[in-house]
Amino acid sequence: MPARTWWKNGVIYQIYPWSLQDTNGDGIGDLAGIRARLDYIVDLGVDAIWISPIYPSPMADNGYDVADYCNINPIFGTLADFDALIADVHARGLKLILDFVPNHTSDEHPWFGESRASRTNPKRDWYIWRDAKPDGSPPNNWLSNFGGPAWQWDETTGQYYYHAFLTKQPDLNWRNPEVRQAMHEALRFWLDRGVDGFRVDVIWHLMKDADLRDNPPNPAWQPGRPEIDSLLQIHSTDQPEIHEVIAEMRQVLDAYPQRVLIGEIYLPIERLVTYYGRDLTGAHLPFNFQLIQAAWNASGIAKLIREYEAALPEGGWPNWVLGNHDQPRIAAKVGDAQARVAAMLLLTLRGTPTLYYGDEIGLARVDIPHDRIQDPWEKSEPGLGFGRDPQRTPMQWDASPGAGFTTGEPWLPLSADHTARNIEALSADSGSILTLYRRLLALRRSTSALSIGDYQGIRNEGSVLSFERRGAQEDVAVILNFGAEPIDWILPDGREGHLLVTTMLDREGEPVGPVIRLRSNEGLIIRLTE
Repeated sequence: MPARTWWKNGVIYQIYPWSLQDTNGDGIGDLAGIRARLDYIVDLGVDAIWISPIYPSPMADNGYDVADYCNINPIFGTLADFDALIADVHARGLKLILDFVPNHTSDEHPWFGESRASRTNPKRDWYIWRDAKPDGSPPNNWLSNFGGPAWQWDETTGQYYYHAFLTKQPDLNWRNPEVRQAMHEALRFWLDRGVDGFRVDVIWHLMKDADLRDNPPNPAWQPGRPEIDSLLQIHSTDQPEIHEVIAEMRQVLDAYPQRVLIGEIYLPIERLVTYYGRDLTGAHLPFNFQLIQAAWNASGIAKLIREYEAALPEGGWPNWVLGNHDQPRIAAKVGDAQARVAAMLLLTLRGTPTLYYGDEIGLARVDIPHDRIQDPWEKSEPGLGFGRDPQRTPMQWDASPGAGFTTGEPWLPLSADHTARNIEALSADSGSILTLYRRLLALRRSTSALSIGDYQGIRNEGSVLSFERRGAQEDVAVILNFGAEPIDWILPDGREGHLLVTTMLDREGEPVGPVIRLRSNEGLIIRLTE
């Protein structure tokens, strides 16, 4: 494998297609809107875009209930629009990654229509059907990720079907080779159109325990947490056979040059890294969500970085994620000042970073009035605070009433400060978080020590975390103050250097060391001298 594979030294930018840009006034983003904003994405400095699902769907779960794997939902456009988008993406030197949702379909997918028609239908075994227990209850105690039992009774054939998510999202049976073949053909459909890779939704769910044994109770669960957490998902997810399934997917992609397979996996580090597969024949990038889940302090983050780096298999390439469409935004979690520190951390750690649209303007939690709620999880388990609408709101481009996103009513509300927190305003501000992201991305691209360099062990004292990135031509130190108090810090081995960038976007080029003063909530990148 080439040392400078694009997905190793590049940065991925996740687009939630509902929310980047609307071009027809219906308040929902579309493919034409993504095309219209490609120049912004290039100027930002990323290398690839990942688009959340755009397939035909009844939209019970915003497109994660797929009714056709080989077409485009009309609310986003047409296949011709997609072909034009991918041509424009490639013309600008970018790559395009599609979301792939193979664990379940919509209950309106023709496959499920056949499967539920009769017990003898050829596609009956494409989904997971079981008889009731003698008392009529579901086959086991598995729960839906959106609350309630994970089994739905079907009157037509007198059996239950399994759904890890909504009742309208029946799980496919990946033990059936015909299902695997159909999914491989769907992958090839998009690969033949020029797609550069896939992010595979809930990839660790694909294989279930063959005997469908009950999940044990979670002794750590407390009321107020989602119901799904009340059981340990040891039989409904992460089964040993999953690695064969992923290796087969990888073989499909390996028939096409320079494609990438990314897996969505919420598991502890020691289980996560197994998804690289034997001899790295699994996912190229099993998504690492440790930063999303971590308490935001220097010692805890230093510990998880050490553990992750130590657990990686030989040759496994790391990756880091700060936010996505399912998780609260980083600025909502840590505040404006530390959101800058978070940006510097994400874009300087060894590995491939994934940036979530809107984080570059410091979008935080957007409050959603009750009558504007869209998320089915929030509707199913209201009031727990786990609804996902607040991190899916439209991108804010300017101070106009629709924030430059739409001429109509946006599908979700804008932030209360959208007239100030928008691309146009922040682009004009040399000290803004958007300017910081652009500066960090440009520095990463131009500095091989940051993009593909080695990682030198982390140091943590009090509120400060630091590490080195070493390239063939230069060594770079990254020093991050997670605290609200200034602190003095000694550079590695008492060396000196000069500042490349600070989170406050001042002092660039200033000579420093061996002792340097960090201001509160400040991050520094320093080119070290011998």
